[in-house]
Amino acid sequence: MRIPLPPVPLPENLVQTFREYDDGTREAAEPRNAATVVLLRPGADEAPEVYLLRRHVTMDFAGGMCVFPGGGVDPRDDDTTVAWAGPSPEEWAQRLGTDPDVARALVCAAVRETFEESGVLLAGESADTVVADTTGADWEADREALESRQLSMTDFLNRRGLVLRTDLLGTWAGWLTPVFEPKRYRTWFFVALLPEGQRTRDVSTESSEVVWLPAAAAADQADAGELAMLPPTYLTCLEIGEHGSVEAVFAAAHGRTVEMFMPTVEPLGEGWTLSMPDELRPLVAARRG
Repeated sequence: MRIPLPPVPLPENLVQTFREYDDGTREAAEPRNAATVVLLRPGADEAPEVYLLRRHVTMDFAGGMCVFPGGGVDPRDDDTTVAWAGPSPEEWAQRLGTDPDVARALVCAAVRETFEESGVLLAGESADTVVADTTGADWEADREALESRQLSMTDFLNRRGLVLRTDLLGTWAGWLTPVFEPKRYRTWFFVALLPEGQRTRDVSTESSEVVWLPAAAAADQADAGELAMLPPTYLTCLEIGEHGSVEAVFAAAHGRTVEMFMPTVEPLGEGWTLSMPDELRPLVAARRG
């Protein structure tokens, strides 16, 4: 499957559809809040590698696409009793551009979805420890119970005597699905380092395969048509691939705040395309020559 990458020429009928949403003729679907985590590890040359899942082609959203672990917020993710270590929900609210309740839910969803889709758990017995291994049968049973929503993140952590290590997450970006899509998400992107001792596993019921790739190589493979990615995933790989190490990625994440970006229609030569964040335009231009 080859997906056009930015800048993507848009057919006239889609441009007309966008105009109908823009002038109020059509009403856009209400977006659902979601969180996604760019899980990182240093590669052989210290350049950052990213963990990607290829979604089943039968999925009704992003079927066949390579994505980062993530998903929609569960109503129970905003539980105020969840065990918590690191920046407060109020601090996260400032970083994420939202209120503390939504910020709490997003951070909880980010940690939960990462565990559900990769087996990696950003939690520990205290504010300065992290779980060393999550590959046992008991961990897998809990992961499956979380994935099926039989278990809430709060109950899972409390039963195991663990706290969310929210300090292991970094803020990266925010993407809002264009108005003309029937299923829309307001997605906050986080970055996280694979904890020492833990390993990713192909556990997600939503993916057909998983892979670690240098971020720059993932963008190269998308350009070559070897990986199918939605623009936000591609642009994130492109941006992270500009950094020479995982440490450099987290240095870039430090102090970032999220301004949610929704692609709109803009001119492209004699036609039209979807817009992208201004800071990413030079990276795309350099590739398109």
